[in-house]
Parts: sequence; C-alpha cells; structure tokens
Amino acid sequence: MTEKATQYTIRKVPPQLDRELRRRARQEHKSLNEMALWALERGLGLSQQAVRHHDLDDLAGTWVDDPAFDQAIEALDQVDPELWR
Repeated sequence: MTEKATQYTIRKVPPQLDRELRRRARQEHKSLNEMALWALERGLGLSQQAVRHHDLDDLAGTWVDDPAFDQAIEALDQVDPELWR
C-alpha cells in the first residue's frame, strides 16, 4: 500500500522567499511546488541529495600547523627584487 501525499496550503509567504523560490524554480526548470518541496526537504535534513557548498565555511577552524609544509613553501615567501623594479 502506498502512502497518499498530503496537500498543504501555506500562507503569509514573505515576498523575499517567494521571489527566491520562483527564481530557483525557473533556474532549475522545476515547478514552484517541486522547488518548495525540495527546499522543505533540505531544510529539514531529509534530502538524499548531497549538500553542495559554495564557500569554504566547512574548512573554517580546521587548519593544522605542519612544519614540513611550512618548509616546503618557504621559497614562495621570498621576493625577487628584480621583479619589483
């Protein structure tokens, strides 16, 4: 037996949210309903699709001091005076 999908009516959608949902729906060639469901799934952590990051936030705070690396790139810190005339 298959579960029947529930129908929702969502009120008081802020204009900024409406614009962004519509923009993304157009961009992804999806219906507004499909985009809203996708956004709800992602927001609740139910999406099977991997999260694609557009920044480096997931790397923040992960730096580890490595003396061997520092030594390997030491030459890159040298300024060639001939190039800066």
